[in-house]
Amino acid sequence: MEMVIDRNKNGNGKKYGNENGNGFAVIPIVSVFTVFSRKLPFLIIWDGFSPSLLPQVGMEFSSTDEAWMFWNSYGGQKGFEVRKRYTNKRKSDGKVRSCRYVCANEGHRKEDKRDHLTKCPTAETRTDCQVRMGVVLDLEKGNYKVADLVLEHNHILQLPETSHLMVSQRKISELQGFEIETADDAGIGPKAAHELASIQVGGSLNLRYTLREHKNYLRGKRQREMAYGQAGSMLMYFQDKIAENPSFQYALQMDQEEQIANIFWVDAKMLTDYAYFGDVVSFDTTFGTNKESRLFGVFVGFNQFRETIVFGAVLMYDETYESFKWLFETFLKAHNGKQPKTIYTDQDFAMGKAVKEVFSEVWHGLCTFHIMQNAAKHLAEVDNKEESSTSPEQIVEDNEKEPSILADFSACMFEYEDEETFEQAFNTIRAKASKQSWLDSIYRVKEKWAECYMKDVFALGMRSTQLSESLNSELKRHFKSDFDII
Repeated sequence: MEMVIDRNKNGNGKKYGNENGNGFAVIPIVSVFTVFSRKLPFLIIWDGFSPSLLPQVGMEFSSTDEAWMFWNSYGGQKGFEVRKRYTNKRKSDGKVRSCRYVCANEGHRKEDKRDHLTKCPTAETRTDCQVRMGVVLDLEKGNYKVADLVLEHNHILQLPETSHLMVSQRKISELQGFEIETADDAGIGPKAAHELASIQVGGSLNLRYTLREHKNYLRGKRQREMAYGQAGSMLMYFQDKIAENPSFQYALQMDQEEQIANIFWVDAKMLTDYAYFGDVVSFDTTFGTNKESRLFGVFVGFNQFRETIVFGAVLMYDETYESFKWLFETFLKAHNGKQPKTIYTDQDFAMGKAVKEVFSEVWHGLCTFHIMQNAAKHLAEVDNKEESSTSPEQIVEDNEKEPSILADFSACMFEYEDEETFEQAFNTIRAKASKQSWLDSIYRVKEKWAECYMKDVFALGMRSTQLSESLNSELKRHFKSDFDII
């Protein structure tokens, strides 16, 4: 019997069986990936969580998009990131003749002439993995057939518990998007709505998107649609400021739909302050100062009296690498290309990547306050387990003899000035900790937060983004989330 699948009349499921209609049943599903094959009879039903997919030579697809969806789903099932290697098109009509989809670990990273200047290189992820699926155009049938297939990896794959966090697998469906917008309209915050969605599908493993993507979706669908009246009012305000003082500057970044995405501005005082006191800069963003839910970010430092001064401000659409790169480049242009000596940010991957790209002459430090918050989250659990099996009197006595694991970590961050002492203390923390993953990640960037690696850093005593956060806290007291941008 040759298997086929098709949509039923009410559109809420799929029916399958033989071609004459016998033995059909309706299966309620979230999404279905459809493949028809004359030589390889099979059907693939994907419920959005654990599809059973197995590529085969000779498998046929109606389009390259369908083939890519299949390869992406297979990567999610097996636990590896996917990538498009190449696509060959006919010059006459632009139709795709062949393409190859590979494991993201395929090949090797190209050498960069600036590698010797890199203080904290990013981890090498390419392992020359040979896993691939090559698809070619069948000229007779007009569809695409799998002609080349390798499925043996040379690296460790993601566990099922973590595969949903891979970039290629993090998606928000139309139904999930509708639920996100409905919760937002009902006044439910992003964190609470995300937790509710996780509970509804039986846990975060089945949700397939993170809290950050939840927030970015809101900004993409609702918050980005700024009314023309507000955009016009903002531009009018900027023009008035320029008329008052020609030194006032602003810059707008537009998205693909010609909507205003990011807005940066500096006034004359900011320019002057940065010229004198811009050697050490702190940058942080906050959420909830306007009803469009745009991120508000400030570049700050302090003057000779250690008073907080502002070097620039921005309203951002999202927290992507492209947005941060545009922001930092615009910031430097406004200040005549003068780079600070030191900049502090939080431990955001996209922001860190943009800092490394734009502030090439700058030492990048991580906010110690955020690191200690994460340490308390990941390491305090060890102390709690030890205390639960010990009497209160014994706890007091032990604390007098030996500091807690959080105290040890704090000493590594602020006290030890010798690298050897730091390494010994950090190994002691490793011996106490039950989980090593967070310690491994923070150790890889130790040059950005440990005192012993900051002997030659010009920081003026700044070790965190607390200046920016303090200013943001004051702004939140005066600007509520239902305010217009202007």
